[in-house]
Amino acid sequence: MRVLGVQVGRVQPLAAGDQTVMSGIVKRAVSGNVAVRVLGLEGDEQADLTVHGGLSKAVYAYPVEHYGFWRDARREWGLSPELPHGSLGENLTIEGLLEDSLYVGDTLLFPGCALRVTQPRMPCYKFAATMGHAHAARKMMQSGFNGFYLAVDVPGSIEAGQDFELEPGPRAMSLSLALRRA
Repeated sequence: MRVLGVQVGRVQPLAAGDQTVMSGIVKRAVSGNVAVRVLGLEGDEQADLTVHGGLSKAVYAYPVEHYGFWRDARREWGLSPELPHGSLGENLTIEGLLEDSLYVGDTLLFPGCALRVTQPRMPCYKFAATMGHAHAARKMMQSGFNGFYLAVDVPGSIEAGQDFELEPGPRAMSLSLALRRA
């Protein structure tokens, strides 16, 4: 399992339909060691802390394996299939670990920090706006390709290119079950 990309975003205006809202969903790649603090990555911001961020949703990870699905969807919608890492609003683009093999409480052990799986992502209209299609959030929920939120158990640092390990947690609730219950 490997970190392919580390991305952060500042809160900025986002066109969402006929309105403009503030959002930190637009991410840009950062290189080198990035500080991981209890409330997330250095340089990352969230506009609406009622649904994003905080201790249990400090970092958002997304499997690169799902990017092909979204490229195909954007082609179907008549949009450019180009999606650099971070395009789904994720802080960490990862490889080798999918939602269907994770449980709430599992821990990802990186060389410089430890992050605990807390819940699947629930997409909103801001995701639809960044993907360029009104039904993108529904498509994410139907696909189960949601990615997942992480709490910071051991602060430190993280960097693209690092390998990481999965330490199983209590295995009481799978991410798939958590998604169905949402």
